[in-house]
Amino acid sequence: MRPDVDYTKSGRLSIAYQVVGDGPPDVVFVPEWFNNLETQWDDPRFAKFPSRLATFARVIMLNQRGIGLSDPISLDDSTSAEDWIDDLHAVLEAVGAERVALVGTGTAGTMALLFAATHPDRVSRLVLVNSTARTAADDDYPFGSTPELRERMRDLMDDAWGQAAILPMLAPELADDARFRDWYGRFERLAASPGMALAAQRMVFDLDVRNVLDAVQCPTLVVHRTGDPLITVEHGRYVAEHVAGAQLLEIEGDGHAYWSGDSDRLLDEIQTFLTGETGPADTTRVLATVLFTDIVGSTELAAQLGDKRWAALLEDHHRIARDEFARFRGREVDAAGDGFLATFDGPARAIRCACAIRDALRDLDLEIRAGLHTGEVEAHGAAIIGIAVHIGARVMVSAEPGEILVSRTVVDLVAGSGIAFRDRGRHSLKGVDGRWQLFAVDADTPRYDRGVALVE
Repeated sequence: MRPDVDYTKSGRLSIAYQVVGDGPPDVVFVPEWFNNLETQWDDPRFAKFPSRLATFARVIMLNQRGIGLSDPISLDDSTSAEDWIDDLHAVLEAVGAERVALVGTGTAGTMALLFAATHPDRVSRLVLVNSTARTAADDDYPFGSTPELRERMRDLMDDAWGQAAILPMLAPELADDARFRDWYGRFERLAASPGMALAAQRMVFDLDVRNVLDAVQCPTLVVHRTGDPLITVEHGRYVAEHVAGAQLLEIEGDGHAYWSGDSDRLLDEIQTFLTGETGPADTTRVLATVLFTDIVGSTELAAQLGDKRWAALLEDHHRIARDEFARFRGREVDAAGDGFLATFDGPARAIRCACAIRDALRDLDLEIRAGLHTGEVEAHGAAIIGIAVHIGARVMVSAEPGEILVSRTVVDLVAGSGIAFRDRGRHSLKGVDGRWQLFAVDADTPRYDRGVALVE
């Protein structure tokens, strides 16, 4: 069963996808980022997973930009979770999939979590296999990957990509199988170039979606092998603890790859979970990035210009902002006097929109400040409510003239976007508990090939 490969456009890029099986339901299978749609069918271990899913579902698979059969991207152009989610969205539109179950493995599960939180109306169920909300260790995440492991992985990809050097961690039972090692080395080479492998690994290592877990509404199954050496079982326990109602299933095994070990047990559990019934999602609650903007010194400027000239200038301001909202897929929520509230389904787009508005308004001798935060919001008609809205407003108040200020959550979600930040320290936000770490978007927003850069 080797399905045809089709292509659809995500922006200007061609994204490869396959569909196998009839369904319903529709199931999107998203394995680890290094994959090749055609080559995966050459090995029975790999082919077993989508083949089994296709016995009870229409299975949709894709190669994200820069990976496998999809268009390559320049290593000077960063890739981000937001880009890969756009690719998935484009494929869903191409195949006419309105609502899908997502099965994400490894770090692809991190993307699946983000998609489920951002588009609750499109996701019926979520399965995470040996996955995580964050890869790297931190003070409040001690079981994450150490800098030493990150360096080891970087060296393997830099010096030995295409030689199956990572195989002992993926499937230790196959590490000494010379024939499979040869095949898997070829699979790596056809999945990504060494440079793209490094860029993707940096992006997924920097990504942190812990702050969006409470926005995941769909029934969720977290399956994790107890001896996974790459993403330890504590990662899975953390996700299950922080996604409301999530089921946690720990199974014996010491390999990270979904296709290793007792994959039949894994597939049995997934089939049981995915064939259950579920009601519609609450589409009034979604994960969104809120953007607040405000003209600096508007009161003084209005008094200086007079009502007529100020009204004309304000009209130009509104036109420019609305043009950029349309360009970056933002939704205007409110225009109160000399400022805007808008929402976006991706934080990188929201940041770039704010930068574009700021730069365009400078031609009119207008200076703005902007604040952004990503969190769960609730729609009330055309308006939105929720703590994320209050946080975004307070972040804007803390911004200096011309500054675009964002929360730590936004920084964690735009890993790989090439957007640079300056740490602005911790701030008390009026009406919001705790002290919040804020970051200013670098004025020149240079592109970096190592994900998000924090500028000292």
